[in-house]
Amino acid sequence: MTEASRLAREGAPHGTVVVAEEQTAGLGRMGRSWTSEAEVGIYCSIILRLPLPQAQFPIVSLLLGLATAEAIQSSAGIACDLRWPNDVLIDGRKVAGVLAHLTENCVVAGIGINVNNTSFEPDLRTPATSLLLASNRQTARETVLLRLLESLDAFCSLLAKEGAPSILRAFAAASSYVVGRRVCVEEDGALGTTAGLDENGFLLIRLEDGKLRKVASGGIRLA
Repeated sequence: MTEASRLAREGAPHGTVVVAEEQTAGLGRMGRSWTSEAEVGIYCSIILRLPLPQAQFPIVSLLLGLATAEAIQSSAGIACDLRWPNDVLIDGRKVAGVLAHLTENCVVAGIGINVNNTSFEPDLRTPATSLLLASNRQTARETVLLRLLESLDAFCSLLAKEGAPSILRAFAAASSYVVGRRVCVEEDGALGTTAGLDENGFLLIRLEDGKLRKVASGGIRLA
């Protein structure tokens, strides 16, 4: 993302892709690290220049999650779930993560996918998996990356043609977390049941006292 941000500042066009075989300083959400074992995963950043007001910036993470899940489905035949705002899961285990960063009036989209990893640290915040562990077969990283870029292009086109509501609808349809899931808010431990997305892509939660809360930062976990 550091290199992609530099290119963005220099005026690199929409769709510019930076790919690494390994990251020595992989970034996750809220400054967390992202494990980037050499030559087994996809670690890429893409420059996106999107017709989206800054107030709707959270929708970018939803778009990235959709594209990643579709790429995994089309390349490895594995269905994924999406946990707001940016986790891609297989059977409750994290297989991919996305991170969107605003730079010079564009978005630098970081995407990491565990492809042929054979093991993970046991004490991760969310248990992890890979396409290999989930399917018992290796998947060519080049194929996954190609499908990812195709899916990303398709969802960016959908956003441009039909606007933010199209992405919100697609994410809600692809995620079991958007409506009716009892969750804990990472930020302060509040408990409630998910109640959809607002027009800017923020998650709504019906708290136990009946009040409706908009989650604008952090993430959620199953309660």
